[in-house]
Amino acid sequence: MREILTFDFCDMKIYNNYVVVVIKEGVNITQKYNDILVEVTETYFLDRPFVYITHRVNSYSVDPKVYFETSKIENLKGLAVVSNNYKAKINAEIEKMFFNKPFNIFTELENAVVWAENLLKEK
Repeated sequence: MREILTFDFCDMKIYNNYVVVVIKEGVNITQKYNDILVEVTETYFLDRPFVYITHRVNSYSVDPKVYFETSKIENLKGLAVVSNNYKAKINAEIEKMFFNKPFNIFTELENAVVWAENLLKEK
């Protein structure tokens, strides 16, 4: 792990090839929050491919329009959702329709990390 960042709406763990984000309870991810996430990825992954992993340990919502903007990040190669919660997985299936890059859903964080590493090897 390279660094841990803490914001009022999330905690981010920055690794060499991916970022793991835990959004805080009850947050509604809108473009405002997404802009901060984009800024962080531009700082740590400038000109390097990476995968965004969201570890959904808390309940929160995402404005689906955010995914259209997130898809425009050229060096973002994929997005993984990690959750044991059935409802969170169903929501992620819907969110997947708004994202035009590889998007996968996992129960275990370790499996998402393996997927991310393999996805980056393919690219």
